Amino acid sequence: MNIDSIKNGIVIDHIVAGKGMDIYKLLKLDRLDCSVAIIKNVTSRKMGKKDIIKVDDTIEIDVDVLGYVDPGVTIDVIRNGVLVEKRKVKLPSTLTNVIKCKNPRCITSVEQELPHIFKLTGSGDNQVYRCAYCETKAE
Repeated sequence: MNIDSIKNGIVIDHIVAGKGMDIYKLLKLDRLDCSVAIIKNVTSRKMGKKDIIKVDDTIEIDVDVLGYVDPGVTIDVIRNGVLVEKRKVKLPSTLTNVIKCKNPRCITSVEQELPHIFKLTGSGDNQVYRCAYCETKAE
């Protein structure tokens, strides 16, 4: 398979195999008026297999969404066919309106206009997101 390189745009690389479509949907890439390529199950020396998303336009990416879905991804910015910036993504300390609280007694269930805010708690491998209002663990 041959996927052309892009002149100006971004490449979301090192996506865990199978997570590419989740990222595509959460970033609302279907709303873009440019070429978007999702390449699934690409052979990778580091990861075994990975997904890649190429966007043929320079757009703003919500790194919080990326960090939540797959904290190991990298964002490559391409200008005039040359890699000009490479950013690593990590787990964000706060998520706003990315996930919703499942607790039916949470204030966000009653007050619809309140933002859904989750804070990263714990340390090491025990990190979880909890609702800022009721502390319910995100699923």
